[in-house]
Amino acid sequence: MLKGVELLLEIKITRKDKSIPLPEYQHGEEDAGLDLFSAEAETLHSGEYKLIKTGISLAIPPGYAGFVYPRSGLALKHGVTVLNADGVIDPGYRGEIGVILINHGSSAFEIQQGDRIAQLIIQQVARVRWQEVKDLKETARGDGGFGHTGK
Repeated sequence: MLKGVELLLEIKITRKDKSIPLPEYQHGEEDAGLDLFSAEAETLHSGEYKLIKTGISLAIPPGYAGFVYPRSGLALKHGVTVLNADGVIDPGYRGEIGVILINHGSSAFEIQQGDRIAQLIIQQVARVRWQEVKDLKETARGDGGFGHTGK
């Protein structure tokens, strides 16, 4: 139990380095994302991107996936974000989780081992079975997209 919140999903995890914290919620049941920590020290120069290792591997169960999101504080304060946001961790993947960070800021950004670098959200995902039809039902929006409603 987490302050009265029942944990619904147990996920197996391995760590290469026990000094790196497991992904964790900073504010308990108020958070959707678990912080991911860097397993290495790196410098990201302005405009540079690198794969940052987390030192963990997960066994996400079928029917779920992990999604790696940026940390808003890194983006606001340093211009550092996840390049391929949202990164997807498939349930069959068992390798080390890596986060591709990019520095859009004007100065170099130092990453220390153990720094919080991204957020992980585990979500249930639906499987799709296509039903091909001749036409789709009309809607008010229709085929309007990419700014069709104005400013």
